[in-house]
Amino acid sequence: MGKKPQGRKPRENKPQLSAEEQEQQKLEMMRRTPTPRGNQVIGICEQRVGGSRMKVRCMDGKIRICRIPGRLKRHLWIREGDVLLIEPWELSADNKGDVVFKYRPIQIQALKKKGLLKTLESEEF
Repeated sequence: MGKKPQGRKPRENKPQLSAEEQEQQKLEMMRRTPTPRGNQVIGICEQRVGGSRMKVRCMDGKIRICRIPGRLKRHLWIREGDVLLIEPWELSADNKGDVVFKYRPIQIQALKKKGLLKTLESEEF
């Protein structure tokens, strides 16, 4: 009979990324930040209502009841305070809309640098 393995193999340390490589990763994420197109607006989730719906305060000053479309339901988890890209409905555009995208913290920084989140910052605090 052969020998039994004694414990796990030691973990190989992954090489640490240099500062330049980390900066490149940040630039890569910022480069792919979707911005509002057409009638899309940026908003902040204020309250989850249930049934994949939530109240969102949008950049145009309106509060909309937004839903997560079926294709994104299982992939998109939204909490209060998240920054979202909203597409208002054609009918009742002032009251309702669909969530198109959820921004990550690095992407939010990119939006602030572009000047797209200034109005939300002033209203928030």
